[in-house]
Amino acid sequence: MGHRLVPWAASAAPFSDGAQVELKAMDDTWTQRPPPQLGGPSWQWELSTTADLHFVRADVRRLVDAESVVMNDARCERFLLAVEELASNGLRHGGPPVRARVVAATDGLLIEVSDSQPEHAPELAIGRDPALGGLGLFLVARLTTTHGWLVTAERKYVWAYCT
Repeated sequence: MGHRLVPWAASAAPFSDGAQVELKAMDDTWTQRPPPQLGGPSWQWELSTTADLHFVRADVRRLVDAESVVMNDARCERFLLAVEELASNGLRHGGPPVRARVVAATDGLLIEVSDSQPEHAPELAIGRDPALGGLGLFLVARLTTTHGWLVTAERKYVWAYCT
């Protein structure tokens, strides 16, 4: 099937409660809460394999440059890593179809990854040997400004916002 870039109007976002973004230093917890409501262009990809992540990363990099998001290269690289981590988690642990959506705001970027297994909450790798992997959610929590997850309309959404 491969990746598909689909423009998505910001008004079509599945969340509209007006949540505010807060900066929380070293917050590794993943609480169930909606993402910040952002205006700005958004894009969506449907992912079928981890090979699609290469294309998504390249697309997001081009989109950041094209939309003039105020983000230096180091922050952009952190966001791209968060995109890869959340999308690969969706592919490995979620049910198809897995979708990734990026929203470009004037001061940052939001990544939402959704899958069809809302009964499976994001699971932190606690009490596991780090050599076995499973530290992606911790990494995303440290790389981004705020993060969380939400279940709605038969889908689970895991998201992160980076300024």
